[in-house]
Amino acid sequence: MRAPQSHTAPEDPPSQSTLEDLRMPVRAKLAAAWTGFMFLYLYVDYLALYKPGFVDDIRAGIVHEFDAGPTFVAVALTLMAIPILMILLSATLPARVNRGINLVVATLYIPVSMFNAVGESWTYFYFYGLSIGLEVLFLAFILRSAWTWPRRIAPPVTLAAGLDSEPLRRPQQT
Repeated sequence: MRAPQSHTAPEDPPSQSTLEDLRMPVRAKLAAAWTGFMFLYLYVDYLALYKPGFVDDIRAGIVHEFDAGPTFVAVALTLMAIPILMILLSATLPARVNRGINLVVATLYIPVSMFNAVGESWTYFYFYGLSIGLEVLFLAFILRSAWTWPRRIAPPVTLAAGLDSEPLRRPQQT
């Protein structure tokens, strides 16, 4: 049997130019932001190699006025490994822990990013200003995303529903 047809005007179909805009999970935003931060962080170090005399200083065992010994290499690896690890942690940790760790690590990396310009000549002001500005923008996005992580409102528990949250059953009518 056929259902009766409505006599009202048919709904307008969605416009062909309207783009679907689904809400991206916070975990995905954070992992993407840490990935972008890592690419920028890595490329700034890579592009610094093009500065005249930089490779000569590395060959002499000096990087940014630091001795390029085992301590420097271990600290540099740690500074790179933490944001790399944050990509994985942002995608996998439970929300409460995820939020806290992102807030702490992103906050600590703001001064780390700014420290990269210490002792640099004004000749490369634009390079370091742009790179630090972009890194801080990524970190600010991470901080904002973690800080404003949406909270789920728990449904009110009724006494009749019980602790195991089974739906309330109505007695059978006789």
